Amino acid sequence: MSIEKDFITLVTSNQAIIHRICCMYLDNKADREDLFQEIVLQAWKSFKSFRGDAKFQTWLYRVGLNTAITYIKRGNRDTLAELQYSQESYCEIAYREDEDILLMYQAISRLTKVEKALVTLYLEDYSYNEIAETLGMTPNHIAVKISRIKTKLKQLSKQLS
Repeated sequence: MSIEKDFITLVTSNQAIIHRICCMYLDNKADREDLFQEIVLQAWKSFKSFRGDAKFQTWLYRVGLNTAITYIKRGNRDTLAELQYSQESYCEIAYREDEDILLMYQAISRLTKVEKALVTLYLEDYSYNEIAETLGMTPNHIAVKISRIKTKLKQLSKQLS
């Protein structure tokens, strides 16, 4: 199989990861679509360096989260016409299905960039060790931050409801 086909297969089967990242960081659909494209582009640019030391999903989260943070810092709103936002975003589907999930995403949107990254991985059932590996922190630090984020989200949810 060619490197292009490998990449397309892996990204297609793991695109929900990218959708979740886009949803965590941006509210506007057009901006999420642009970020989705940017994450795919950055993943493609660095795919040749993917050695398989970590799971592809962990690597994709790392690329996606770093790209999202950089993208937001730059205020980038360029559209990459050659890439396509392949399906309705995860967050739009979730919003339609459950108002509690909408409230959760609204609360998450008020978190810091690092807190959003932690929540994204935590909601994906990554272990503290996996989150630590992805974000470059210690598992104990992750545990403390997750506990504080849970408290913060409860407070934000009360304010929003």
